[in-house]
Amino acid sequence: MTQTIQELTNTDNDNGIALADALVPYFRPDAQTIVCGALDKDKVAALAAAGVELVINLQPDEELSFDEATAVKKTGMQYEQLSISGADDLKQLKILAFDNLLRQYHGKKIAMHCKSGNRVGAASALRAGWLRGRKIETAMERGYSHGLTGLEQEVHNRLLVPR
Repeated sequence: MTQTIQELTNTDNDNGIALADALVPYFRPDAQTIVCGALDKDKVAALAAAGVELVINLQPDEELSFDEATAVKKTGMQYEQLSISGADDLKQLKILAFDNLLRQYHGKKIAMHCKSGNRVGAASALRAGWLRGRKIETAMERGYSHGLTGLEQEVHNRLLVPR
């Protein structure tokens, strides 16, 4: 299989680790940001080997199948959890907390995840629209690049309401 220039660049940037093979689903909105689905011990190890400095988990504890915080911290990566259970949690206070995390770790190589990437995409779109003042189309594009799928209509409706 032939790799694109972007894939080669990402692999080079990831210490030779093919994250697209290790993480499913896998989104790479930029060189410093990885979005994926739920983690397990092997995926945590792949992220650490790829040079990720921070894991942001948007899953609530009841969705986790192992002690993710301990596994991540054992590899030397930093760990933050911001529980977003679904559409009901897509409120401005949660998006402000999400924004705060991204600002706090600005410039770091981060991996963000939920079960599928959908909630990460939703939070990213709402952050772009509500907090960055982006047009709806631009905010939605941001969401798609970060894994937005099933919450698409909900996010679009929320972006219609000025904040």
